[in-house]
Amino acid sequence: MNLAGAGNPLSRSDGALIAHMLLGEALPREAEDHLRRAGLLYHVDAVAEKHLHEAQALAPGHAAVLIGLYRFYFYLAEALEVAKLCISKAAHENGLVDDWRRVSAGEAAFDCYENILPRFYLFSLKAYAYLQMRLGNLDEGRAAASKLVELDPTDKIGARVLLDVLQRMELDDDD
Repeated sequence: MNLAGAGNPLSRSDGALIAHMLLGEALPREAEDHLRRAGLLYHVDAVAEKHLHEAQALAPGHAAVLIGLYRFYFYLAEALEVAKLCISKAAHENGLVDDWRRVSAGEAAFDCYENILPRFYLFSLKAYAYLQMRLGNLDEGRAAASKLVELDPTDKIGARVLLDVLQRMELDDDD
């Protein structure tokens, strides 16, 4: 799958490609075509969104489609819903409970960055934490970022950056 294109927010589809290859799900050709068209026409919102929804109808819950939707909606509140779908899918794929608050470090190979399924979970939770913060839900963002640090104590995913941002925001509020 190649969604490449200069300035295209969907072009950094390494995650989608990895998900396609390693999450054990074949993406139907027609859904892949819709993702490709969405990438090529990202600047025409209505058309790109239509192609993304067509891909979703053909491959509901496929990681490549979810990642495409997340990237499309990144600056909109809808991205949070897509992040939640990604967490749910990643939890299922890793054999974890649906509630990220109840997941513990020993339940998946979170410490092995090369394992794509646990990494997909961590990145999905990081996206959720970031979006919560951006939408002003700071306590929820902090809780999710703190869970990431618990699951990934070596911080390969970069959750501490989110906690640092929150800390700086609190310091600015005190001034």
